[in-house]
Amino acid sequence: MDPTPSEPSPPTPPHDRWAFFRDVVVFQLKLLLDNIKGFALQPVSLVAAIIDLVVKGKREGTCFYKVLEWGVHTERVIDVYSALEKRGVADARLNHNYTVDSLISKVEGVVVREYEKGGTAASVKLAVDRAIDQLQTGAGDRAKNIVSRAADKLRTKVDPLPADKQLPDKE
Repeated sequence: MDPTPSEPSPPTPPHDRWAFFRDVVVFQLKLLLDNIKGFALQPVSLVAAIIDLVVKGKREGTCFYKVLEWGVHTERVIDVYSALEKRGVADARLNHNYTVDSLISKVEGVVVREYEKGGTAASVKLAVDRAIDQLQTGAGDRAKNIVSRAADKLRTKVDPLPADKQLPDKE
């Protein structure tokens, strides 16, 4: 038998349990929505990037950055971790040296230094830039050609045949 009496734990307010249950259910729903968003954004962003590579716009990456804007908007609308904000828990302890962006910056720094030395990275960049420039230069002509051919096909399906070329009606 324990000689010291144990102190009773303070009673849990009855609504806390239900608030917790609600937060669990809402979090799971938000995770599902966030996964659907990610699943949709991956192919859409790749298609947008391909369009931006093939068709030269006013600025590099116009379509791709529009997709990113849509993605950040939906992320803010979903707000997966809003339950923490309601409880007053802030994530101020994030060490910015250990984020994905930080890692990418470090790798990018290595590539830039290699490029500045005139090494492999420089010759690869030059080759890729030339290929994209050629692709974008010819894309306008190819796009006009495709649209013209499609319009011609549509006209032949929509325009009726002259009277002397029409088939007789079956009765």
